[in-house]
Amino acid sequence: MKTIVGATLLAWASLAWGQRPADKDTAALLARTRQKAREYTQSLPDFLATELIHRYAGSLEDGFGGHPVDTLTVHLRYFQHKEEHKLVLIDGKPADRSFETLEGTLGSGEFETTLGAIFDPASETAFHWKSWKTVHGRRIGVVDYEVGPHSRYHLRSLVDGRTMGANVGYHGLLEIDAETGEVLHFEYGADHIPEALHLRSADTTVDYTFFDIGGTKYLLPSRCRADMSSLDGWARNVIDFREYRKFAADSSIEFGPAK
Repeated sequence: MKTIVGATLLAWASLAWGQRPADKDTAALLARTRQKAREYTQSLPDFLATELIHRYAGSLEDGFGGHPVDTLTVHLRYFQHKEEHKLVLIDGKPADRSFETLEGTLGSGEFETTLGAIFDPASETAFHWKSWKTVHGRRIGVVDYEVGPHSRYHLRSLVDGRTMGANVGYHGLLEIDAETGEVLHFEYGADHIPEALHLRSADTTVDYTFFDIGGTKYLLPSRCRADMSSLDGWARNVIDFREYRKFAADSSIEFGPAK
């Protein structure tokens, strides 16, 4: 946020599409997925990408049908297993501030920390089988999960000019490729948010797709949506990840206008 291969794949292949897997088969799939999550960070190369962040906000009366705030073009560098963000454009114009000084809802950690934490044994995550589904002809297992007292999910908010933060529990679902054990989609929402944060909810969804980096396919975020509501309003970020490419010491980075 354990390796079971041959026999497990044969067992899963014999299951009917609509059949609920036996508990042992669910456990085997989750064991494979846990191993994938543990290996994920080390498997990623150093790379560059572009994040296009569309931000929206509104009042509680609007529901989630408020107005656009801005569109940010951000240079993401993933180097030695750490994320770095550089704000390049705001609404298509050169930015005059840094990513860290932006006001409003922001987030990071889509590449490793959140998913890795779900499968970290220290989190004591509870998993529950939900259903099968089919995506692009592939069999996908949908699993609910819940992380309680041992959560490392840290929420922060600005309250009366001060940044307040707390670790909170969370729950959500995972969509797992039954053949490979890879997570293609996951969701998480905060539980029992302390009143001091002045937040009502915080929910995030992340979709993963294979991208080519230096001639090798890697499973990486393609889109992320984060929704947060406070006592008097809400905010939504929709992030598109694009232009993944290999990072090298002599990389030349060019940024055109936001698309």
